[in-house]
Order: sequence, then structure tokens, then C-alpha cells
Amino acid sequence: MTTTSSLKPIFYGAFLLLMLAPVLAMGQQKIASAKISFEFVDKGVKGTISGFESRSKLDWDNLEASVLEGTVATETLDTNNGLRNWSLKSGKYFDKSDHPKIHYKSSSITKNGDLYLVEGSLTIKGISKTLPIRFTSEGKQLIGTATLYSSDFDIKIKKKREDNKVTVRFEFQLE
Repeated sequence: MTTTSSLKPIFYGAFLLLMLAPVLAMGQQKIASAKISFEFVDKGVKGTISGFESRSKLDWDNLEASVLEGTVATETLDTNNGLRNWSLKSGKYFDKSDHPKIHYKSSSITKNGDLYLVEGSLTIKGISKTLPIRFTSEGKQLIGTATLYSSDFDIKIKKKREDNKVTVRFEFQLE
């Protein structure tokens, strides 16, 4: 026979669990959407790339367990110039037919003051290179920047490596 007094601990336990669930989950987030822009510095050419698919798991209370991982579709590369876009997507540069995705996966995420430092591997055209990204948190957004050289990924716009510098900006909307 169940009495009201024997149900009280169960009721209070369930109530406490329901009240704490949002607090416990607050430290864990996923990326809902992304806006990624870039600039080929030497040429002053700006553009965007989209088709972002995220497999990220961000736990602000346990950064060691966090992973920043995602892909973008090479086909979506856009510099606001149709002929240039076609050329960049061709086999000579990004080779969208053989390499339809650009992939990034973090190996570590650390915090230094207000800055999140993400170390990881960027893969373009089957070539993987280490790429550090620096992020700041602005409400439900992560804003990040990184610098790379397209020639490191066999995308040679210019002859000299330093003339192939690309800055990238990430704007991640968190769930």
C-alpha cells in the first residue's frame, strides 16, 4: 500500500530534477547556424562560403570534452563575381568536383581570459593543415578569426606563399 508520505521523496526528487535540467544543460551547446566570410588579402577579394554542417559539441564547463567540427560545401563559394566563382571552383583551384567539402575538426579548445583558442585541422582538397582559430563569445554567438595561406592547400592564386594569405571570419549562432 502506497501512502502519500512515501510518495513525497519521489515527487520532490522528480521536481528537483526538472528544475535543475535547464541549469545542467546550460553549459552544453551546439552550433545552430554559421556565416563564414573570407578575404584574399593580396587581391582584396572578399567572399562567403556556406552549406555549413556542424557536428560540434561545446561544453563550456568542460572544454576538454568539447569538439568544434563542421564542413562547408565548396560549391557555395561566392565572391560576387560569377566568372571568378567558376574559376575558383574549377580543378585548378578548389576542384569542387573531386573535393566537394571543406572540413575542420578541433583537437583542443582552451580559454584565455575572454578568448577561446581552438586548435584543429583544416582539410581542403584532401590536404590537412593545422589551423588555430581565435573566438570571442558575444551572447549566443561565437565570433572567430583565422589566417591561412591558400597555397598550403595547393590553391595557388599567386606565386609567393605570402601573397596567398586569406583571412577567415566565423560567426556561429549557438542553440
